[in-house]
Amino acid sequence: MNRSHALMLLSECTGDDIWSIPYCQQRLVPQSWIDQCRDGYESGFNSTQETIYYHNKPVNQFEGIRDVDLACKLGVVLGIDVSSILARHRSRRDVVLAIQEAVEED
Repeated sequence: MNRSHALMLLSECTGDDIWSIPYCQQRLVPQSWIDQCRDGYESGFNSTQETIYYHNKPVNQFEGIRDVDLACKLGVVLGIDVSSILARHRSRRDVVLAIQEAVEED
């Protein structure tokens, strides 16, 4: 993967989203990453943060890739020490932000 494509994908990551498999394929995420990271997720309905939405509608289950996992893979490709970021940050959003900031500083 070239640097500009990795940067473009990283800029789309928030830490809060799950990318559908078709969307990953459309955005040219490597198939090996899709195979490694794809998982099935189940909504919780106690709060908005627990609920998975697809096309602005809540869904019970969703198969895809968490964008935090994608951001970690992209960080490695871009030469970032992702393991140290994971050790310092707890939330998915903070991990993605730290990776994005590390890339900008590099």
